[in-house]
Amino acid sequence: MLNSLKIKCRFFKSDRPCIYHKQKGVTCNGCSYYSHIDFKILVIKLDAMGDVLRTTCILQGLKEKYPNSQITWLTKKESVPLLENNQFIDVLWSLEENVTLMLLTEEFDLVINPDASPTSARLATSAKSREKLGFGYHQQGYVYPFNEEAALWFEMGVNDSLKKANTNTYQKIILDICHLNPSNYELVFNLTPKEKEVAVEFAKNHRIESTCRVIGLNTGAGGRWAQKKWTEEGYLSLIRLLIKDSIDVRILLYGGPEEKERNNYLKKKANTELVIGTGSNNSLRQFAALLNISNVVVTGDTLAMHLAIALKKKLVVLFGPTSYYEIDLYNRGSKIYPDMNCLVCYKLDCDKSPTCMDAITPESVYQAINNLLL
Repeated sequence: MLNSLKIKCRFFKSDRPCIYHKQKGVTCNGCSYYSHIDFKILVIKLDAMGDVLRTTCILQGLKEKYPNSQITWLTKKESVPLLENNQFIDVLWSLEENVTLMLLTEEFDLVINPDASPTSARLATSAKSREKLGFGYHQQGYVYPFNEEAALWFEMGVNDSLKKANTNTYQKIILDICHLNPSNYELVFNLTPKEKEVAVEFAKNHRIESTCRVIGLNTGAGGRWAQKKWTEEGYLSLIRLLIKDSIDVRILLYGGPEEKERNNYLKKKANTELVIGTGSNNSLRQFAALLNISNVVVTGDTLAMHLAIALKKKLVVLFGPTSYYEIDLYNRGSKIYPDMNCLVCYKLDCDKSPTCMDAITPESVYQAINNLLL
Protein backbone atom coordinates (compact mmCIF):
# COMPACT_ATOMS: atom_id res chain seq x y z
CA MET A 1 0.00 0.00 0.00
CA LEU A 2 2.74 2.46 0.96
CA ASN A 3 4.44 1.91 -2.39
CA SER A 4 1.43 3.44 -4.14
CA LEU A 5 1.77 6.73 -2.24
CA LYS A 6 3.78 9.43 -3.97
CA ILE A 7 5.38 10.87 -0.85
CA LYS A 8 7.85 13.11 -2.73
CA CYS A 9 5.06 15.09 -4.38
CA ARG A 10 4.71 18.85 -3.76
CA PHE A 11 1.06 18.36 -2.88
CA PHE A 12 1.39 15.33 -0.59
CA LYS A 13 0.30 15.86 3.05
CA SER A 14 1.26 13.16 5.50
CA ASP A 15 -1.50 13.96 7.98
CA ARG A 16 -4.43 14.63 5.62
CA PRO A 17 -5.56 14.18 2.01
CA CYS A 18 -3.98 16.45 -0.56
CA ILE A 19 -5.98 19.26 -2.19
CA TYR A 20 -6.57 17.33 -5.41
CA HIS A 21 -7.86 14.26 -3.57
CA LYS A 22 -10.33 16.50 -1.74
CA GLN A 23 -11.37 18.48 -4.82
CA LYS A 24 -11.15 15.86 -7.57
CA GLY A 25 -11.24 12.54 -5.73
CA VAL A 26 -8.00 11.35 -7.34
CA THR A 27 -5.52 9.05 -5.59
CA CYS A 28 -1.74 8.88 -5.85
CA ASN A 29 -1.85 5.93 -8.23
CA GLY A 30 -2.08 7.47 -11.69
CA CYS A 31 -2.64 11.05 -10.45
CA SER A 32 -2.20 13.61 -13.24
CA TYR A 33 -1.40 16.36 -10.75
CA TYR A 34 1.72 14.61 -9.46
CA SER A 35 4.63 17.05 -9.08
CA HIS A 36 7.86 15.33 -8.06
CA ILE A 37 10.21 17.18 -5.69
CA ASP A 38 13.76 17.19 -7.05
CA PHE A 39 15.08 20.20 -5.14
CA LYS A 40 14.21 21.63 -1.71
CA ILE A 41 14.62 25.32 -0.90
CA LEU A 42 14.29 27.08 2.46
CA VAL A 43 13.77 30.85 2.44
CA ILE A 44 14.23 32.62 5.77
CA LYS A 45 12.76 36.10 5.88
CA LEU A 46 11.26 37.08 9.22
CA ASP A 47 10.68 40.84 9.15
CA ALA A 48 9.86 43.65 8.62
CA MET A 49 6.49 42.94 7.05
CA GLY A 50 7.05 45.17 4.03
CA ASP A 51 10.45 43.58 3.47
CA VAL A 52 8.92 40.11 3.72
CA LEU A 53 6.45 41.00 0.97
CA ARG A 54 9.00 42.57 -1.34
CA THR A 55 11.29 39.57 -0.97
CA THR A 56 8.63 37.50 -2.74
CA CYS A 57 10.22 38.84 -5.93
CA ILE A 58 12.62 35.86 -5.73
CA LEU A 59 9.91 33.21 -5.94
CA GLN A 60 9.14 33.14 -9.65
CA GLY A 61 12.85 33.10 -10.46
CA LEU A 62 13.48 30.21 -8.07
CA LYS A 63 10.70 28.16 -9.63
CA GLU A 64 12.05 28.87 -13.11
CA LYS A 65 15.61 27.96 -12.13
CA TYR A 66 14.50 24.90 -10.11
CA PRO A 67 11.24 23.84 -11.79
CA ASN A 68 10.69 20.71 -9.68
CA SER A 69 11.47 22.40 -6.40
CA GLN A 70 9.62 22.64 -3.11
CA ILE A 71 9.88 26.06 -1.49
CA THR A 72 9.52 26.37 2.28
CA TRP A 73 9.32 29.91 3.71
CA LEU A 74 10.04 30.68 7.35
CA THR A 75 8.73 33.98 8.71
CA LYS A 76 7.18 35.51 11.81
CA LYS A 77 3.53 34.87 12.62
CA GLU A 78 2.52 38.46 11.83
CA SER A 79 3.78 38.11 8.24
CA VAL A 80 2.16 34.75 7.49
CA PRO A 81 -0.97 36.39 5.95
CA LEU A 82 1.26 38.13 3.41
CA LEU A 83 2.44 34.76 2.10
CA GLU A 84 -0.84 32.85 2.12
CA ASN A 85 -2.48 31.87 -1.18
CA ASN A 86 0.93 32.14 -2.87
CA GLN A 87 1.25 29.72 -5.75
CA PHE A 88 5.05 29.50 -5.42
CA ILE A 89 5.24 28.65 -1.69
CA ASP A 90 4.68 24.99 -0.90
CA VAL A 91 5.26 25.02 2.88
CA LEU A 92 4.84 28.00 5.19
CA TRP A 93 6.44 27.99 8.64
CA SER A 94 6.14 30.63 11.35
CA LEU A 95 8.92 31.30 13.81
CA GLU A 96 6.50 30.77 16.68
CA GLU A 97 6.17 27.09 15.77
CA ASN A 98 8.77 24.56 16.92
CA VAL A 99 11.30 25.70 14.32
CA THR A 100 14.24 24.06 16.06
CA LEU A 101 12.61 20.65 15.67
CA MET A 102 11.85 21.34 12.02
CA LEU A 103 15.41 22.38 11.23
CA LEU A 104 16.84 19.38 13.06
CA THR A 105 14.76 16.86 11.15
CA GLU A 106 14.76 18.18 7.58
CA GLU A 107 17.43 18.73 4.95
CA PHE A 108 17.42 21.21 2.07
CA ASP A 109 19.36 21.64 -1.14
CA LEU A 110 19.46 25.43 -0.83
CA VAL A 111 18.95 27.87 2.05
CA ILE A 112 18.38 31.56 1.31
CA ASN A 113 18.54 34.14 4.08
CA PRO A 114 18.68 37.70 2.66
CA ASP A 115 18.50 39.32 6.12
CA ALA A 116 21.56 40.13 8.25
CA SER A 117 19.68 40.05 11.54
CA PRO A 118 21.32 37.73 14.12
CA THR A 119 18.15 35.65 14.55
CA SER A 120 17.76 35.02 10.84
CA ALA A 121 21.47 34.33 10.48
CA ARG A 122 21.44 31.79 13.32
CA LEU A 123 18.50 29.99 11.75
CA ALA A 124 20.25 29.88 8.37
CA THR A 125 23.39 28.47 9.94
CA SER A 126 21.39 25.87 11.85
CA ALA A 127 19.56 24.67 8.74
CA LYS A 128 21.01 21.60 7.03
CA SER A 129 21.85 22.32 3.42
CA ARG A 130 24.67 21.82 0.94
CA GLU A 131 24.36 25.39 -0.36
CA LYS A 132 23.52 28.64 1.44
CA LEU A 133 23.08 32.20 0.14
CA GLY A 134 22.71 35.44 2.07
CA PHE A 135 23.81 35.57 5.68
CA GLY A 136 24.85 33.18 8.41
CA TYR A 137 26.08 33.34 11.99
CA HIS A 138 29.70 32.54 12.79
CA GLN A 139 30.45 30.34 15.80
CA GLN A 140 32.60 33.14 17.20
CA GLY A 141 29.51 35.33 17.52
CA TYR A 142 28.90 37.54 14.48
CA VAL A 143 26.84 37.70 11.30
CA TYR A 144 28.69 37.23 8.01
CA PRO A 145 27.74 36.95 4.31
CA PHE A 146 27.64 33.48 2.81
CA ASN A 147 28.39 34.75 -0.70
CA GLU A 148 30.07 37.69 -2.39
CA GLU A 149 26.81 39.15 -3.70
CA ALA A 150 25.53 39.49 -0.10
CA ALA A 151 28.64 41.39 1.05
CA LEU A 152 27.64 44.77 -0.46
CA TRP A 153 24.15 44.61 1.08
CA PHE A 154 25.82 43.71 4.37
CA GLU A 155 28.06 46.79 4.20
CA MET A 156 25.13 49.06 3.30
CA GLY A 157 23.31 47.85 6.38
CA VAL A 158 26.01 49.25 8.67
CA ASN A 159 27.16 52.28 6.65
CA ASP A 160 24.73 55.15 6.09
CA SER A 161 26.92 56.72 3.40
CA LEU A 162 26.88 53.54 1.30
CA LYS A 163 23.14 53.21 1.85
CA LYS A 164 22.55 56.76 0.66
CA ALA A 165 24.79 56.31 -2.39
CA ASN A 166 23.04 53.11 -3.52
CA THR A 167 21.07 53.39 -6.77
CA ASN A 168 19.99 49.74 -7.10
CA THR A 169 16.50 48.56 -6.24
CA TYR A 170 15.98 46.15 -3.37
CA GLN A 171 14.73 43.63 -5.89
CA LYS A 172 17.94 43.74 -7.91
CA ILE A 173 20.07 43.43 -4.78
CA ILE A 174 18.14 40.44 -3.43
CA LEU A 175 17.89 38.71 -6.78
CA ASP A 176 21.65 39.10 -7.22
CA ILE A 177 22.20 37.54 -3.80
CA CYS A 178 20.04 34.61 -4.90
CA HIS A 179 21.88 34.26 -8.23
CA LEU A 180 18.68 35.00 -10.16
CA ASN A 181 18.28 36.93 -13.39
CA PRO A 182 16.63 38.98 -14.79
CA SER A 183 16.03 41.49 -11.99
CA ASN A 184 12.46 42.55 -12.79
CA TYR A 185 10.46 39.75 -11.16
CA GLU A 186 7.27 41.04 -9.54
CA LEU A 187 6.18 40.82 -5.91
CA VAL A 188 3.64 38.06 -5.32
CA PHE A 189 0.42 38.59 -3.35
CA ASN A 190 -2.87 36.97 -4.37
CA LEU A 191 -6.30 37.82 -3.04
CA THR A 192 -8.76 34.97 -2.71
CA PRO A 193 -12.12 35.06 -4.55
CA LYS A 194 -13.88 35.64 -1.21
CA GLU A 195 -11.63 38.59 -0.39
CA LYS A 196 -12.35 40.11 -3.78
CA GLU A 197 -16.07 39.69 -3.13
CA VAL A 198 -15.74 41.62 0.14
CA ALA A 199 -14.13 44.50 -1.75
CA VAL A 200 -16.87 44.46 -4.40
CA GLU A 201 -19.52 44.59 -1.68
CA PHE A 202 -17.76 47.50 0.02
CA ALA A 203 -17.64 49.43 -3.24
CA LYS A 204 -21.32 48.73 -3.88
CA ASN A 205 -22.34 49.86 -0.38
CA HIS A 206 -20.44 53.13 -0.80
CA ARG A 207 -21.65 53.85 -4.33
CA ILE A 208 -18.23 53.46 -5.90
CA GLU A 209 -19.02 52.80 -9.55
CA SER A 210 -16.64 51.38 -12.15
CA THR A 211 -16.62 54.80 -13.82
CA CYS A 212 -15.35 56.55 -10.68
CA ARG A 213 -11.79 57.79 -10.30
CA VAL A 214 -10.88 56.10 -7.01
CA ILE A 215 -7.92 57.61 -5.19
CA GLY A 216 -6.62 55.79 -2.10
CA LEU A 217 -4.78 57.77 0.56
CA ASN A 218 -2.76 55.67 2.97
CA THR A 219 -2.15 58.37 5.53
CA GLY A 220 0.15 56.72 8.07
CA ALA A 221 3.61 55.21 8.27
CA GLY A 222 3.51 52.81 11.20
CA GLY A 223 4.72 53.40 14.72
CA ARG A 224 8.48 53.22 14.21
CA TRP A 225 8.91 55.54 11.23
CA ALA A 226 6.98 58.69 12.10
CA GLN A 227 9.26 60.73 9.82
CA LYS A 228 7.97 58.85 6.75
CA LYS A 229 4.48 60.26 7.33
CA TRP A 230 3.16 63.15 5.27
CA THR A 231 1.35 65.98 7.09
CA GLU A 232 -2.37 66.15 7.80
CA GLU A 233 -2.40 69.55 6.09
CA GLY A 234 -0.82 68.04 3.01
CA TYR A 235 -3.44 65.30 2.75
CA LEU A 236 -6.30 67.71 3.44
CA SER A 237 -5.11 70.14 0.76
CA LEU A 238 -4.75 67.24 -1.68
CA ILE A 239 -8.30 66.07 -0.94
CA ARG A 240 -9.62 69.55 -1.67
CA LEU A 241 -7.73 69.67 -4.96
CA LEU A 242 -9.12 66.27 -5.96
CA ILE A 243 -12.77 67.07 -5.21
CA LYS A 244 -12.69 70.66 -6.45
CA ASP A 245 -13.86 70.02 -9.98
CA SER A 246 -14.74 66.33 -10.17
CA ILE A 247 -17.91 64.66 -8.88
CA ASP A 248 -16.87 61.23 -10.15
CA VAL A 249 -13.89 61.04 -7.78
CA ARG A 250 -13.96 58.87 -4.66
CA ILE A 251 -11.26 59.22 -2.04
CA LEU A 252 -10.64 56.22 0.20
CA LEU A 253 -8.80 56.73 3.49
CA TYR A 254 -6.64 53.78 4.54
CA GLY A 255 -4.87 53.08 7.80
CA GLY A 256 -4.71 51.02 10.94
CA PRO A 257 -5.51 51.84 14.58
CA GLU A 258 -2.75 54.47 14.65
CA GLU A 259 -4.40 56.33 11.75
CA LYS A 260 -7.95 56.24 13.13
CA GLU A 261 -7.86 59.73 14.62
CA ARG A 262 -6.04 61.22 11.62
CA ASN A 263 -8.46 59.73 9.08
CA ASN A 264 -11.50 60.79 11.12
CA TYR A 265 -10.09 64.32 11.17
CA LEU A 266 -9.54 64.35 7.40
CA LYS A 267 -13.02 63.04 6.69
CA LYS A 268 -14.62 65.59 9.03
CA LYS A 269 -12.67 68.52 7.62
CA ALA A 270 -13.31 67.49 4.02
CA ASN A 271 -17.04 67.43 4.83
CA THR A 272 -18.11 65.48 1.76
CA GLU A 273 -19.46 62.00 1.01
CA LEU A 274 -16.79 61.71 -1.66
CA VAL A 275 -14.30 60.92 1.11
CA ILE A 276 -14.82 57.41 2.48
CA GLY A 277 -13.12 55.76 5.43
CA THR A 278 -12.20 52.11 4.97
CA GLY A 279 -11.90 51.39 8.70
CA SER A 280 -8.95 51.10 11.04
CA ASN A 281 -9.35 47.55 12.37
CA ASN A 282 -9.21 45.48 9.20
CA SER A 283 -7.14 42.34 9.09
CA LEU A 284 -4.07 42.50 6.90
CA ARG A 285 -5.74 40.68 4.03
CA GLN A 286 -8.97 42.69 4.40
CA PHE A 287 -6.85 45.84 4.20
CA ALA A 288 -5.25 44.56 0.99
CA ALA A 289 -8.64 43.71 -0.53
CA LEU A 290 -9.93 47.22 0.15
CA LEU A 291 -6.69 48.73 -1.13
CA ASN A 292 -7.32 46.93 -4.41
CA ILE A 293 -10.43 49.07 -5.00
CA SER A 294 -8.32 52.16 -5.67
CA ASN A 295 -7.18 53.16 -9.14
CA VAL A 296 -4.27 55.14 -7.70
CA VAL A 297 -2.75 54.78 -4.23
CA VAL A 298 -0.94 57.66 -2.53
CA THR A 299 1.31 56.48 0.26
CA GLY A 300 4.62 56.83 1.99
CA ASP A 301 7.27 54.11 2.08
CA THR A 302 5.13 51.65 4.04
CA LEU A 303 3.69 48.15 4.00
CA ALA A 304 0.68 49.58 2.14
CA MET A 305 3.07 50.69 -0.60
CA HIS A 306 4.47 47.16 -0.97
CA LEU A 307 0.93 45.73 -1.02
CA ALA A 308 -0.11 48.20 -3.70
CA ILE A 309 2.95 47.28 -5.77
CA ALA A 310 2.13 43.58 -5.40
CA LEU A 311 -1.48 44.27 -6.41
CA LYS A 312 -0.13 46.09 -9.49
CA LYS A 313 -1.78 49.36 -8.56
CA LYS A 314 -0.77 52.74 -9.91
CA LEU A 315 1.06 54.61 -7.15
CA VAL A 316 2.29 57.98 -6.04
CA VAL A 317 4.88 57.38 -3.32
CA LEU A 318 6.14 60.11 -1.01
CA PHE A 319 9.77 59.75 0.07
CA GLY A 320 11.95 61.52 2.61
CA PRO A 321 14.18 59.69 5.09
CA THR A 322 14.29 56.38 3.19
CA SER A 323 15.75 55.47 -0.19
CA TYR A 324 13.60 56.13 -3.25
CA TYR A 325 16.13 54.27 -5.39
CA GLU A 326 15.49 50.99 -3.57
CA ILE A 327 11.78 50.97 -4.44
CA ASP A 328 10.80 49.50 -7.79
CA LEU A 329 7.36 50.66 -8.91
CA TYR A 330 7.56 48.56 -12.10
CA ASN A 331 6.75 51.59 -14.28
CA ARG A 332 3.34 51.94 -12.66
CA GLY A 333 3.93 54.96 -10.46
CA SER A 334 5.60 58.20 -9.56
CA LYS A 335 8.05 59.01 -6.79
CA ILE A 336 7.73 62.38 -5.04
CA TYR A 337 10.57 63.76 -2.94
CA PRO A 338 11.86 67.27 -2.21
CA ASP A 339 15.15 68.73 -3.37
CA MET A 340 17.04 68.44 -0.08
CA ASN A 341 20.61 67.24 0.59
CA CYS A 342 19.63 65.39 3.75
CA LEU A 343 17.31 62.87 2.09
CA VAL A 344 17.82 59.13 2.72
CA CYS A 345 19.08 59.82 6.25
CA TYR A 346 17.21 56.87 7.81
CA LYS A 347 16.81 58.89 11.01
CA LEU A 348 13.90 58.24 13.34
CA ASP A 349 13.89 61.86 14.51
CA CYS A 350 14.55 65.10 12.64
CA ASP A 351 15.60 68.56 13.87
CA LYS A 352 15.12 70.34 10.54
CA SER A 353 12.26 72.69 9.79
CA PRO A 354 10.62 72.14 7.44
CA THR A 355 11.31 68.42 7.34
CA CYS A 356 11.64 66.60 4.04
CA MET A 357 8.05 65.37 4.28
CA ASP A 358 6.81 68.87 5.16
CA ALA A 359 8.42 70.11 1.94
CA ILE A 360 6.30 67.88 -0.32
CA THR A 361 3.56 70.02 -1.87
CA PRO A 362 -0.06 68.93 -2.44
CA GLU A 363 0.15 70.35 -5.96
CA SER A 364 3.01 68.03 -6.92
CA VAL A 365 1.09 64.99 -5.63
CA TYR A 366 -2.10 66.13 -7.37
CA GLN A 367 -0.28 66.50 -10.68
CA ALA A 368 1.31 63.07 -10.33
CA ILE A 369 -2.12 61.50 -9.74
CA ASN A 370 -3.57 63.18 -12.81
CA ASN A 371 -0.63 62.04 -14.94
CA LEU A 372 -1.27 58.43 -13.92
CA LEU A 373 -4.98 58.69 -14.72
CA LEU A 374 -4.49 60.05 -18.24
